[in-house]
Amino acid sequence: MPKMKTKRAAKKRFSLTANGKVKYKKMNLRHILTKKSSKRKRKLRQPGYVATGPVYQIKKKLLPYG
Repeated sequence: MPKMKTKRAAKKRFSLTANGKVKYKKMNLRHILTKKSSKRKRKLRQPGYVATGPVYQIKKKLLPYG
């Protein structure tokens, strides 16, 4: 059976932590920043973590060698 291929789009968007969580960068911090509050922009700088539901699909199907 051939090796599975990593989905390149998923590789660019997600990374795995040492504890097995899936980490990603939050959206809405690229442009039109003047109307967003400082508190909102500060919260968006923090990494986001994927909920437990889709973690299996990301780890096994999209990032098999992550």
